[in-house]
Amino acid sequence: MNTASILYSASIWILPVVFAITLHEAAHGFVAWRLGDDTAYRQGRVSFNPLRHVDPFGTILVPAVLLLSGARFLFGWAKPVPVNFGRLRRPLADMVWVAAAGPGINLVLAFASAFLLHATTVLPESAAHWAQANLVNSLQLNVVLAVFNMLPVPPLDGGRVAVGLLPRSMALPLARLERYGLFIILGGLFILPMLGIDLFAWLVGVPANLLISLIGAVAGID
Repeated sequence: MNTASILYSASIWILPVVFAITLHEAAHGFVAWRLGDDTAYRQGRVSFNPLRHVDPFGTILVPAVLLLSGARFLFGWAKPVPVNFGRLRRPLADMVWVAAAGPGINLVLAFASAFLLHATTVLPESAAHWAQANLVNSLQLNVVLAVFNMLPVPPLDGGRVAVGLLPRSMALPLARLERYGLFIILGGLFILPMLGIDLFAWLVGVPANLLISLIGAVAGID
Protein backbone atom coordinates (compact mmCIF):
# COMPACT_ATOMS: atom_id res chain seq x y z
CA MET A 1 0.00 0.00 0.00
CA ASN A 2 1.59 3.27 -1.12
CA THR A 3 1.47 6.57 0.75
CA ALA A 4 -1.44 7.93 -1.31
CA SER A 5 -3.51 4.82 -0.65
CA ILE A 6 -2.73 4.95 3.07
CA LEU A 7 -3.75 8.60 3.30
CA TYR A 8 -6.96 8.01 1.35
CA SER A 9 -7.89 4.98 3.48
CA ALA A 10 -7.25 7.00 6.63
CA SER A 11 -9.35 9.90 5.33
CA ILE A 12 -12.42 7.71 4.77
CA TRP A 13 -12.14 5.90 8.11
CA ILE A 14 -11.08 8.55 10.64
CA LEU A 15 -14.46 10.29 10.96
CA PRO A 16 -16.57 7.10 11.01
CA VAL A 17 -14.35 5.50 13.68
CA VAL A 18 -14.07 8.57 15.91
CA PHE A 19 -17.78 9.41 15.83
CA ALA A 20 -18.98 5.80 16.18
CA ILE A 21 -16.78 5.03 19.18
CA THR A 22 -16.94 8.34 21.03
CA LEU A 23 -20.67 9.00 20.58
CA HIS A 24 -21.31 5.47 21.82
CA GLU A 25 -19.72 6.44 25.14
CA ALA A 26 -21.36 9.87 25.21
CA ALA A 27 -24.78 8.23 24.89
CA HIS A 28 -24.13 6.10 27.99
CA GLY A 29 -23.27 9.22 29.99
CA PHE A 30 -26.22 11.22 28.68
CA VAL A 31 -28.81 8.55 29.52
CA ALA A 32 -27.25 7.92 32.95
CA TRP A 33 -27.44 11.66 33.66
CA ARG A 34 -31.11 11.81 32.65
CA LEU A 35 -31.87 8.80 34.86
CA GLY A 36 -30.28 10.21 38.01
CA ASP A 37 -26.52 9.60 37.92
CA ASP A 38 -24.58 12.82 37.33
CA THR A 39 -21.11 11.23 37.66
CA ALA A 40 -20.28 11.62 33.98
CA TYR A 41 -21.92 15.05 33.84
CA ARG A 42 -19.74 16.38 36.67
CA GLN A 43 -16.66 15.13 34.80
CA GLY A 44 -17.68 16.90 31.60
CA ARG A 45 -18.36 13.62 29.80
CA VAL A 46 -22.03 14.26 28.93
CA SER A 47 -20.97 15.78 25.64
CA PHE A 48 -21.26 14.78 22.00
CA ASN A 49 -17.91 16.46 21.35
CA PRO A 50 -15.69 13.49 20.32
CA LEU A 51 -12.57 15.16 21.70
CA ARG A 52 -13.89 14.64 25.25
CA HIS A 53 -14.00 10.87 24.76
CA VAL A 54 -11.02 10.05 22.54
CA ASP A 55 -8.58 7.53 23.98
CA PRO A 56 -5.26 7.99 22.12
CA PHE A 57 -4.54 4.26 22.22
CA GLY A 58 -8.00 2.73 21.75
CA THR A 59 -9.58 5.33 19.47
CA ILE A 60 -6.58 6.19 17.29
CA LEU A 61 -3.63 3.79 17.53
CA VAL A 62 -5.42 0.44 17.58
CA PRO A 63 -7.79 1.20 14.66
CA ALA A 64 -4.89 2.70 12.70
CA VAL A 65 -2.73 -0.41 13.16
CA LEU A 66 -5.62 -2.68 12.15
CA LEU A 67 -6.38 -0.53 9.11
CA LEU A 68 -2.77 -0.40 7.92
CA SER A 69 -2.28 -4.12 8.50
CA GLY A 70 -5.25 -4.98 6.31
CA ALA A 71 -7.29 -6.55 9.13
CA ARG A 72 -10.77 -7.73 8.12
CA PHE A 73 -12.38 -5.68 10.88
CA LEU A 74 -11.71 -2.53 12.86
CA PHE A 75 -11.71 -2.65 16.63
CA GLY A 76 -11.31 0.16 19.12
CA TRP A 77 -12.70 1.97 22.12
CA ALA A 78 -13.07 5.39 23.69
CA LYS A 79 -12.47 6.40 27.29
CA PRO A 80 -15.24 4.63 29.24
CA VAL A 81 -17.86 6.99 30.61
CA PRO A 82 -18.11 6.56 34.41
CA VAL A 83 -21.55 5.38 35.54
CA ASN A 84 -22.52 4.79 39.16
CA PHE A 85 -25.44 2.40 38.75
CA GLY A 86 -26.28 2.75 42.46
CA ARG A 87 -27.19 6.41 41.89
CA LEU A 88 -29.76 5.65 39.19
CA ARG A 89 -33.36 6.10 40.28
CA ARG A 90 -34.20 2.45 39.48
CA PRO A 91 -30.74 0.84 39.36
CA LEU A 92 -31.63 -2.52 37.81
CA ALA A 93 -34.14 -1.26 35.25
CA ASP A 94 -32.25 1.94 34.41
CA MET A 95 -29.02 -0.03 33.91
CA VAL A 96 -30.70 -1.60 30.89
CA TRP A 97 -31.42 1.80 29.33
CA VAL A 98 -27.92 3.12 30.07
CA ALA A 99 -26.30 0.04 28.53
CA ALA A 100 -28.58 0.02 25.49
CA ALA A 101 -27.91 3.71 24.78
CA GLY A 102 -24.48 3.02 23.25
CA PRO A 103 -25.63 0.50 20.62
CA GLY A 104 -28.74 2.62 20.16
CA ILE A 105 -26.76 5.70 19.09
CA ASN A 106 -24.71 3.50 16.76
CA LEU A 107 -27.93 2.42 15.01
CA VAL A 108 -29.04 6.06 14.79
CA LEU A 109 -25.70 6.92 13.14
CA ALA A 110 -26.06 3.95 10.78
CA PHE A 111 -29.51 5.08 9.63
CA ALA A 112 -28.34 8.70 9.32
CA SER A 113 -25.36 7.61 7.22
CA ALA A 114 -27.60 5.59 4.91
CA PHE A 115 -30.04 8.44 4.34
CA LEU A 116 -27.24 11.01 3.89
CA LEU A 117 -25.92 9.00 0.94
CA HIS A 118 -28.75 10.53 -1.09
CA ALA A 119 -27.39 14.02 -0.40
CA THR A 120 -23.98 13.25 -1.91
CA THR A 121 -25.43 13.51 -5.42
CA VAL A 122 -25.28 17.31 -5.19
CA LEU A 123 -21.50 17.28 -4.61
CA PRO A 124 -18.81 17.42 -7.31
CA GLU A 125 -17.87 13.92 -8.48
CA SER A 126 -14.58 13.59 -6.58
CA ALA A 127 -16.07 14.97 -3.35
CA ALA A 128 -19.11 12.76 -3.80
CA HIS A 129 -16.99 9.59 -4.00
CA TRP A 130 -15.09 10.57 -0.86
CA ALA A 131 -18.27 11.43 1.06
CA GLN A 132 -19.95 8.21 -0.07
CA ALA A 133 -16.98 6.15 1.12
CA ASN A 134 -17.15 7.84 4.54
CA LEU A 135 -20.88 7.24 4.83
CA VAL A 136 -20.71 3.62 3.70
CA ASN A 137 -17.93 2.97 6.22
CA SER A 138 -19.97 4.73 8.89
CA LEU A 139 -23.03 2.62 8.10
CA GLN A 140 -21.13 -0.64 8.24
CA LEU A 141 -18.98 0.22 11.26
CA ASN A 142 -21.88 1.47 13.38
CA VAL A 143 -23.93 -1.63 12.67
CA VAL A 144 -21.03 -3.92 13.53
CA LEU A 145 -20.39 -2.01 16.77
CA ALA A 146 -24.06 -2.15 17.72
CA VAL A 147 -24.32 -5.90 17.10
CA PHE A 148 -20.98 -6.68 18.73
CA ASN A 149 -21.75 -4.64 21.83
CA MET A 150 -25.11 -6.35 22.25
CA LEU A 151 -23.53 -9.79 22.65
CA PRO A 152 -24.71 -10.98 26.10
CA VAL A 153 -21.24 -11.08 27.66
CA PRO A 154 -20.37 -8.60 30.43
CA PRO A 155 -18.77 -6.06 30.28
CA LEU A 156 -20.30 -5.56 26.83
CA ASP A 157 -23.55 -3.59 26.80
CA GLY A 158 -25.53 -6.68 25.89
CA GLY A 159 -24.25 -8.40 29.01
CA ARG A 160 -25.49 -5.56 31.21
CA VAL A 161 -28.83 -5.52 29.40
CA ALA A 162 -29.15 -9.26 30.02
CA VAL A 163 -28.26 -8.86 33.70
CA GLY A 164 -31.00 -6.24 34.04
CA LEU A 165 -33.64 -8.34 32.28
CA LEU A 166 -32.93 -11.91 33.40
CA PRO A 167 -34.35 -13.46 36.59
CA ARG A 168 -32.03 -13.05 39.57
CA SER A 169 -31.04 -16.73 39.51
CA MET A 170 -29.61 -16.28 36.00
CA ALA A 171 -28.53 -12.64 36.27
CA LEU A 172 -26.14 -13.13 39.20
CA PRO A 173 -23.96 -15.83 37.55
CA LEU A 174 -23.84 -13.74 34.38
CA ALA A 175 -22.83 -10.63 36.32
CA ARG A 176 -20.01 -12.57 38.01
CA LEU A 177 -18.71 -13.41 34.55
CA GLU A 178 -17.71 -9.78 34.03
CA ARG A 179 -14.27 -10.27 35.61
CA TYR A 180 -13.47 -12.79 32.86
CA GLY A 181 -15.47 -11.07 30.11
CA LEU A 182 -12.58 -9.25 28.46
CA PHE A 183 -10.56 -12.48 28.17
CA ILE A 184 -13.57 -14.27 26.68
CA ILE A 185 -14.05 -11.49 24.13
CA LEU A 186 -10.39 -11.32 23.13
CA GLY A 187 -10.26 -15.11 22.89
CA GLY A 188 -13.27 -15.13 20.60
CA LEU A 189 -11.86 -12.34 18.43
CA PHE A 190 -8.25 -13.44 18.08
CA ILE A 191 -7.53 -16.92 19.44
CA LEU A 192 -10.45 -19.02 18.18
CA PRO A 193 -9.96 -17.86 14.54
CA MET A 194 -6.40 -19.23 14.75
CA LEU A 195 -7.98 -22.59 15.55
CA GLY A 196 -10.33 -22.35 12.61
CA ILE A 197 -13.36 -21.32 14.69
CA ASP A 198 -14.65 -17.92 13.63
CA LEU A 199 -17.39 -17.06 16.13
CA PHE A 200 -17.15 -13.40 15.15
CA ALA A 201 -18.36 -14.19 11.62
CA TRP A 202 -21.42 -16.04 12.91
CA LEU A 203 -22.36 -14.02 15.98
CA VAL A 204 -21.60 -10.58 14.57
CA GLY A 205 -20.99 -10.81 10.82
CA VAL A 206 -24.22 -12.61 9.86
CA PRO A 207 -26.66 -10.43 11.85
CA ALA A 208 -24.70 -7.27 10.95
CA ASN A 209 -24.96 -8.03 7.22
CA LEU A 210 -28.69 -8.65 7.55
CA LEU A 211 -29.15 -5.40 9.45
CA ILE A 212 -27.08 -3.44 6.93
CA SER A 213 -29.28 -4.81 4.15
CA LEU A 214 -32.42 -3.85 6.10
CA ILE A 215 -31.20 -0.31 6.72
CA GLY A 216 -30.23 0.01 3.06
CA ALA A 217 -33.71 -1.09 2.01
CA VAL A 218 -35.41 1.36 4.40
CA ALA A 219 -33.16 4.20 3.21
CA GLY A 220 -33.70 3.28 -0.44
CA ILE A 221 -30.05 2.59 -1.28
CA ASP A 222 -28.57 -0.42 -3.06
